[in-house]
Amino acid sequence: MKPVRRRIKRHFGLTVSAKRVAVRSKSPWYYQWGGGALLVLLGYFLAYLQFNGDVDMRVRLDQAVQENQTLNTKLIQVERQLQIEQAMQTSLTKVLNNVQDENMRIKEDLVFYKNMTHGKR
Repeated sequence: MKPVRRRIKRHFGLTVSAKRVAVRSKSPWYYQWGGGALLVLLGYFLAYLQFNGDVDMRVRLDQAVQENQTLNTKLIQVERQLQIEQAMQTSLTKVLNNVQDENMRIKEDLVFYKNMTHGKR
């Protein structure tokens, strides 16, 4: 008897056989676009405040740039001074070697002349 009753209920729609459906309310497209535009404008505003709003940051940046330039010029001066000192050092080394060689030759000549004068007596 149950199968017959089920058939009758199904046939006449007394049972719910439809799938479950979720009902969602969708906002209009202009609300979605307006919200997106509002978020973009908010982002631009925050970026503007970040980069242009802080005057103290710009002043500090300018000071840092000037300090960097002065340090750079000092560095160049010190490097040039070091190059001059190194060139002077190599020049003095060459002169010292020449003087030492000349001193050795003079000592050898002195020894030679001493031997000549001691030999004649």
